[in-house]
Amino acid sequence: MSDNIKVSVIVPAHNEEKYVERCIDSVNRAATRVKCGVEIIVVCNRCTDRTAELALARGARVVTDESRCIATVRNTGIKAARGKVIMTIDCDNRMTEDTIREVLGMLNSGRYIGGGAPLRFERYSFPLWLNDMMCRAGFKLTGLYCGIFWAEKSTFEAIGGFADKKAGEDIATAKNMRAYGKKLGKRYGCLRRNHLINSTRKYDDMGDWLYFKLIFKNAVAMIKAALGDRTDYDKLMDELFYDYNGK
Repeated sequence: MSDNIKVSVIVPAHNEEKYVERCIDSVNRAATRVKCGVEIIVVCNRCTDRTAELALARGARVVTDESRCIATVRNTGIKAARGKVIMTIDCDNRMTEDTIREVLGMLNSGRYIGGGAPLRFERYSFPLWLNDMMCRAGFKLTGLYCGIFWAEKSTFEAIGGFADKKAGEDIATAKNMRAYGKKLGKRYGCLRRNHLINSTRKYDDMGDWLYFKLIFKNAVAMIKAALGDRTDYDKLMDELFYDYNGK
C-alpha cells in the first residue's frame, strides 16, 4: 500500500474537532482526481479533544507533536510522510478539488521547485474584502505565496524543512525554497486554477476587523519584535494561534 503513495498531505491540528473532518474531506475529494496514492497525516499538537479520533475515522494517519512551534509541528509530519510530494494545509482550511492534480502537473513540468496557493475567504464582508486585497497585493509583490505549501519531500529536506520560527515561518520557508530553486534553475510557483479556502473562524469569533485592530493595538509589540525583543509578540502569537480554540 505504501508503495503507491506519491503525495503526503500534512495537516497540523490543535484541538480541531470542529474542523478536521471537513478539511480531510476536501483533501479526499482532491485525491479522487489523481491516479496516485494520497495519504493524509494529521499532526495532533497538544490535543485534548476528539481530533485524533475523528481523523482516524476519516482514514488519516495521526502522529503527535507537543511543541509550541508550528514549523516543528509541520516538520514532524514531513518526517513521517511516505510520499515523494509533500503538501501542507492548516486544519481549519480546505482545498479546492483539483488542487492535488494541479500541484502534480506543475512539479512534473520540471519548471517549479515548489510553491503555494492563492487564498480566498470562505465568506466575505467589507473588512474581509480589504484583508483579501492586502493579501493579494503582498503575494503579488513578493511572489511568496503560502497557505498550501507544495514541493517534493527531497526539497523540504534540502532546505531543512520549515524555518524554525514561531511566527512568520511561512514567509521564511518560501524564501528558502525560492532561493534553493534558483540554484537549480527552477521557479517558486503559485497555483492558478485552484486556491485555499481560508477559514474565517477567528473573524466569526472576534469580528471582521480583527487584524486591522491588532495592527494598531499591538504596534509597539511589533516594533519591539523587529528590534529583537519578541516577548510581547510571542504572547500575542500564543493567544492567536497556539492557544486559540475559538468557534
